[in-house]
Amino acid sequence: MSLSPPRRTSVFILSGIILLAFILRIYRSDTYGIWFDEKATLLISQCIAMEGANQHDVFDKKDSPYFTPKEFWKPKTFADFSEAVQRSDIGHSPAYYAVLWIWEEIFGLSDLSIRFPSIIFSTLTVLLLYFFAKRHFRLEPESATRLALISAFIAAIEPLFIAHSHIARNYSMTFFLTLLSTHVFLIIMEKEQKKKAPTKLYLGYCALIATSILSHYLTVTVFLCHGLYALLYVRKWPMWYKLGASFAVAIGFVSLWMIFGGGQSTFFTLNHQAVFYRNLALTNPVNSGFGLILPATIPNVFWRSLPIWSDLVLFTNGLATATAGYRNVGVALLIGLLSVFLIYRYRNQRQPPQWVKFVLPVLMLAGLAFYSIYPLQHLVLSATLPLFYLMIVALLEDFRPNDRPLIVFLVLLSVVPTLFLILMAFRSGHTYGLTQRYSGFSFPYVIILVAILIRKLSTQKLWLSLPLTAVLIIQGGLVIQLLQRIYNDTAAKYTSFSVPRTTNPFRESAKKIEALYAPGDTVLYPSLKRREYSDIDKSGRPYAIIDAQLVNIYLPKDATYYQRIDPMERDKIVLVKGKTGQKITIFDLEGTKYRY
Repeated sequence: MSLSPPRRTSVFILSGIILLAFILRIYRSDTYGIWFDEKATLLISQCIAMEGANQHDVFDKKDSPYFTPKEFWKPKTFADFSEAVQRSDIGHSPAYYAVLWIWEEIFGLSDLSIRFPSIIFSTLTVLLLYFFAKRHFRLEPESATRLALISAFIAAIEPLFIAHSHIARNYSMTFFLTLLSTHVFLIIMEKEQKKKAPTKLYLGYCALIATSILSHYLTVTVFLCHGLYALLYVRKWPMWYKLGASFAVAIGFVSLWMIFGGGQSTFFTLNHQAVFYRNLALTNPVNSGFGLILPATIPNVFWRSLPIWSDLVLFTNGLATATAGYRNVGVALLIGLLSVFLIYRYRNQRQPPQWVKFVLPVLMLAGLAFYSIYPLQHLVLSATLPLFYLMIVALLEDFRPNDRPLIVFLVLLSVVPTLFLILMAFRSGHTYGLTQRYSGFSFPYVIILVAILIRKLSTQKLWLSLPLTAVLIIQGGLVIQLLQRIYNDTAAKYTSFSVPRTTNPFRESAKKIEALYAPGDTVLYPSLKRREYSDIDKSGRPYAIIDAQLVNIYLPKDATYYQRIDPMERDKIVLVKGKTGQKITIFDLEGTKYRY
């Protein structure tokens, strides 16, 4: 079956976008070694608790201080998996760890391998967003395809998606699962409008709810939006019964994990963390070792959440932290307000005055004379109000009344996850949880809203479209600079680092041990003193063994290398030659430099 020329063109463009998305995600994805959260991911996926609470028979033998990789890699059970998740990630994300375990069994434990599922899920999110936008808007086929392609392209270059595709954590998977859940939910709504949705759709939806929540607990904010949509627009009682049953069965599966699995300590741990971080916010907000944690006052929550809101939208990405000074911001917003007035007054006039055709770019460029710092960012800021205004105009003008429920749904999905974080910040009394990745489920829906804006902008008169398009191009350049910082490991918000990491020191140490070890040798591991914050953290020993765990992860599973913890050493992994007693430094971890 041959495709029509327009469809052939759209398939070609979509293929290019997906290829671009994959390249942007795989590029430099294994350049830097695993960081603290990824260390937890790696160990949990192998059913091992960080600091070895389920490995006392390996590290705490009464008759011998020695252990071997073969002992370290003894077969694990579901109880080991459950305990590892409970102790190392508050009973969180078992579905993700299960998927990663299967992947690792096939493709091994390299840095690229453990990050590759994130790359795949992130790339699939771009493809799914194309089908989502094309399917659910009642537009002419050509217009729907254009909207879908724009949405996919924005998702392909979205910095948050790219950054989290480089991290062996659950976020990329949950972004995909929640978008797929919403896609299936809307298909159910659509089919129920016409006749009756098949049971298999409800079963699939139920499975997606359970899998999403068991991948990240905060995905419940997306399903809260589903419930709000049903409350506002569903009027058929049979649909309520089926949706209610889907939710009930899904929550039942989740409850099994919460009652009998590793999630049974989740609520205790979350409550403990809330008290712990609140005390830090009140006593040591700056130098706590956990970043800046502030009390949840209205000003603190406002300023900490502002970057989350601004970075949700591609054309405002980075503006909350890059714009500075009340005078600069005031000038930019004043120009934005004047621009909105001009657009409101003259946009629909067939023949506006000649001066209108020049005033918008002149007005925006005039602001450059007043900005004392970050002039390009303030120039972009001056265009944000007219861009948001044009987005609202597009939502009101370009969609029929029957599309209004879908628009309301998109807005809910765009804002509720972040509003939930803000509510939880006030409830817990601190700002520690106000971070973009916890509300990243909103990004696909915001991307569609931005695509609607760009589609509208392309239909406007040149005096309006050219200046705003030029600003979007400038913002595109700023986003490219951000991507460069992400690839260079210096974008702290996205990578947690401002100084680039090295390659994985634990994998390199394992390779060196494997090359140098001979029978009779002994490997010595350092033993930093560790802090235990709750009963969940307790391992029964006062020193850390995670360095030994991470090196053994990369050693051959059947090796019988003699190893032990050196209580007198804090930094160095050392190989002691059995015949000569010579000490060879395998790696110097330099305190906490390589341990974050």
